[in-house]
Amino acid sequence: MGALPDMIVLHYTAMQSAEAALERLCDAQAEVSAHYLISERGNIWQMVEEDQRAWHAGAGQWGAVVDVNSRSIGIELANTGAHPFPEPQMRALEGLMRAIMARWSIPPERVIAHSDMAPARKFDPGARFDWRRLAQAGLSVWPGETEAATDTETETETGAGGFLAAAGRFGYPASGANDLETTLAAFRLRFRPFASGPLEAADCGAIRDLATRFPVDRMPPSA
Repeated sequence: MGALPDMIVLHYTAMQSAEAALERLCDAQAEVSAHYLISERGNIWQMVEEDQRAWHAGAGQWGAVVDVNSRSIGIELANTGAHPFPEPQMRALEGLMRAIMARWSIPPERVIAHSDMAPARKFDPGARFDWRRLAQAGLSVWPGETEAATDTETETETGAGGFLAAAGRFGYPASGANDLETTLAAFRLRFRPFASGPLEAADCGAIRDLATRFPVDRMPPSA
């Protein structure tokens, strides 16, 4: 028996229309697929059964899960990556996610971005996607309000090492290629999309909060 899905991975299509994305996702020669596609108007197409493996995640990792395709349901959102996600599309996504999460007992912390599990090569669903909205609906997670760093906090807690350690506890891949710059960019893309520049105390506080409240459910490395 194959692995059952216990994660949801969200993507954007980076194509000019939902119809063009649908054609590509249904083309066997393209060697890419997803379980669902949602258009800007809120139309939903299912292309792969939820208990079947789709080719949407590619190389990457979340926690100890290195074959994300075998453990996740992939949802593609028709969006070029350069514009906001329309209200009909977001409403359709929320309804679909509630049903999937109920069917498979997927907790909010197991809903991730494609950029979370492949931070060195992917950027979707991008800075325009409203992760806070999903968290407020109980469909994802968001860091709580964190106080600014105090003089008593050490470099271990607020520096690069502390940030990367907490990011690993939350789920971000801990590999040699996943350095501070890569991990910080992926984290900010989802949780602090308007931040820029060097690592800040706010980054460290937010990732520590996420790691404390939502430590990744680490499965055997072979999963």
